[in-house]
Amino acid sequence: MKDNPIIVGLDIGTTKITTVIGEVAPNGTVDIIGEGSVPSEGMKRGAVVNLERATQAIRQSVQNAERVSGVRVQTVFVSVAGNHAKAITSHGLAAIRRNQEITQADVDRAIENARAVPLDPNLEIIHTLPQEYVVDGQEGIKNPVGMHGVRLEVDVHIVAGTAGPLLNLRRCVQEAGLKVEGFVLQALASGLATLEAAEQAQTVIVIDMGGGTTDVGVFKRGNLAHSAVIPIGGEHVTNDLAQILKIPHEEAENVKHRYGAAVPELADPDLTLEITSANGATHAISAFELSRIIKPRLAEIFGMIRDEIDQALGPVELVAQGVVLTGGASLLRGTPELARDRFRLPVRLGRPRGIGGLTDIVSGPAHSTGVGLVLYGIGQDGKVPLSVFRDEPELAPAPAPAPAPTSGKGSGPQAAVQPEVTVVTPAPAPAPEPQKKDKGSFMERMKGIFKDWL
Repeated sequence: MKDNPIIVGLDIGTTKITTVIGEVAPNGTVDIIGEGSVPSEGMKRGAVVNLERATQAIRQSVQNAERVSGVRVQTVFVSVAGNHAKAITSHGLAAIRRNQEITQADVDRAIENARAVPLDPNLEIIHTLPQEYVVDGQEGIKNPVGMHGVRLEVDVHIVAGTAGPLLNLRRCVQEAGLKVEGFVLQALASGLATLEAAEQAQTVIVIDMGGGTTDVGVFKRGNLAHSAVIPIGGEHVTNDLAQILKIPHEEAENVKHRYGAAVPELADPDLTLEITSANGATHAISAFELSRIIKPRLAEIFGMIRDEIDQALGPVELVAQGVVLTGGASLLRGTPELARDRFRLPVRLGRPRGIGGLTDIVSGPAHSTGVGLVLYGIGQDGKVPLSVFRDEPELAPAPAPAPAPTSGKGSGPQAAVQPEVTVVTPAPAPAPEPQKKDKGSFMERMKGIFKDWL
C-alpha cells in the first residue's frame, strides 16, 4: 500500500489531458477530490510532437485539478499510449531446495529470470506483471509464498516503451514542475478502473477508444495477459467526416456526436442535415447516410483488434467471455452494438467504479484511465485494490447530452462563406389521441353530447 494518501493520475491523450487527484482513506477506499481536463496540445497518437505546447497543457490541467482539491501536486502517475509501446509474455523458472518453503526471494528470482529476455536496447521496461504461478505442475496459484515444491514457474507480461517517446513525455511533465512517479500503460489503467468483481474471474477484453489510438488489454482472471495499441481512434472518424462533407474539423466533431451513429439502423430516420461548405455549395445528407460514413472506420478498428487477438491468443470467441468498451470515443451511439456484432461476445460500456468523492464528474468512460492511474498508485502491482470491490458505491450516471440545436457553425477560421450544418426534419405527424384523458376535456365532450341530444 502506498504511504502517501494523495495519489495523482495524469492522463495525456491526443484530444485531452486529464488530471485526477485521489485520496486514500486508512481502510483503503478512494475518494476523488480533484479533476482538471483541458484540450490536448502538442500530442499525436500518444507521442509528444511539440514539447512547449504539451507542457503548457499539462500545467493547465494540473492547476485546474489543484484548484478543485486544494492540494498541491508534486508527483504523478502518467499514462502511456501509442504504438511505441510493446508487450511480450515471458516464462520464468526457479528451482526450490527440497523440504524448503517457497519464499518471496524465490518468487522474485523466477520473475527476474522471466525478465532476462533479449529486448531492443532502445526499449525501456514499464511493467513486469506476473500472471498465475505454477508449482510442480500445479497451475492457478495466485501466491506461492509458503508452499512446498521444487519447481516454481511463472509467466510474466512485460510492457516496454521506446526510450525516445518516454523521455519526451517525462521532460514535458518535469518542465511543468512535476515528478513522474511511474508510467502506466493506458489499457492497464482503464482495466483497473472498469473491471467488475465478477469479471475478475473471467477473461475479458478491455478496449479503450481514445482520440488518436485505441488501447487493448486482455485481462485473464484480473491480470493483464496481453496488450496492444491500434493506431486509429475517434479522431480518424472525425477526419473522415470533415474530408467527405468538406466542413471544418470542429464542425465534423460536433456533427459526429450529435447526429452520428456507429450502426446506421440506429440513426434517426427522419433527420436530414443541410451541409454548406466553405465554397458555398449546399447539399443534404440524412442521418442514415452520415452513419454509413462513420461505420466503416469503427468496423476497421474492431477488425484490427480481432485480428490482433486471433493471432496472439486464438479465436476471440474461445479466448474471452466478454468485452468492455471505454474511453471517450466509445460514447458514440451504437458503438457497443457494432462491437457485439464484430466480436460475437457480450459487450458493455465500462465506467469507473468503486470510488467516492467527485463521482458526478469522473463517472464517464472518458475518465477511466485517469481514475485507473489513481487505483494503480495504491499498490503499484497492476491489480485492482480489494477496497474497490468492498461496499462499492453507486456512481452517478453520466450527464445526458444537450439537445441538438437546429443549426451550428464551425469554429474554424472565418471564410467568405462560413460552413454550416442545418437540421431539416419533416412536419410532425398529428399526435394520436391520448388514451388517458383529463377531466376537463371529458366534461367538454359530455356537454357537446347533451347539447346534440337536446
